Amino acid sequence: MPTSPQIPLLELDLLKTLVAIAETGNFSSAAAAVLRTPSAISMQVKKIEEIVGRPVFIRDSRSVSLTAEGYLLLEHARRVLALNSEMISRFVQPDIEGVVRLGAVDHVAEQFLTTVLRRFGETHPGVLVDVTVENSAELAEKLRSNQLDLVLVTCDSGNYQGLSVEVLFRECLTWAGLRGGISVEQEPLPISVWEEGCVWRKAALEGLELIKRDYRVSFKSAHVSGQKAAILADLAIAPLPASLCTGDIIELPSKYGLPKLSNYSIGLIKASDTSCSIDAMVNHLRASFAARMPMAA
Repeated sequence: MPTSPQIPLLELDLLKTLVAIAETGNFSSAAAAVLRTPSAISMQVKKIEEIVGRPVFIRDSRSVSLTAEGYLLLEHARRVLALNSEMISRFVQPDIEGVVRLGAVDHVAEQFLTTVLRRFGETHPGVLVDVTVENSAELAEKLRSNQLDLVLVTCDSGNYQGLSVEVLFRECLTWAGLRGGISVEQEPLPISVWEEGCVWRKAALEGLELIKRDYRVSFKSAHVSGQKAAILADLAIAPLPASLCTGDIIELPSKYGLPKLSNYSIGLIKASDTSCSIDAMVNHLRASFAARMPMAA
């Protein structure tokens, strides 16, 4: 009976080298970061590309950059390394003490942080976590002014107001409405969104304008609870992550002719100065979100 060919494994050392190259921008700096020689780094890159069967870096005389496949592999590498660090730290890492100042947007705090922070407290009882819930723009400013160490923002790319963002989670946006509601049938279409700069608002308004659908902003709230209240009162429909469509809040079917919405991302931005406690939280966040998002997302 024929057997399926065995899929090769990407060892942790190879993934660690991939991340180091992506973060430093060249082989020499990556070699110093992982305590290897530049020639050893080149051999590891060759091995990675042989395993996946395609190039993951674009090289020139002074720097290297990732290909599209390289970016996909980088996300995988960060998740695997974070999961490994998270597990091993429970057994071999000495007790860490300190304070982590974490910022998060409203829906991340509501949807994710309860579980994330409880588990972090169980594995790192000596670390105090101070949480600030704000909109993405305010969180970015607080990080710049050294009021926060880490922030979780909504974004649609790998950068945010000039800051480097590590994407932790991707999810599709959907048009959400009340089960059996009539607001979706009204003209102009009543929608609930928040302020300029919100990626959900941007996706919704651009989509409606593209299909020339008449609309009015009938409800404004910076909080998911407010958006849900507008929907449950049948005052408006709203762009929401698919995972928030539960109970009487449903994803509106295609028969209403609403524009398809793009994905959005939850991104992590960290300050340049870190500590053991901050690094532990970063690994915990990476591992926690990795467990929630399929690799193909």
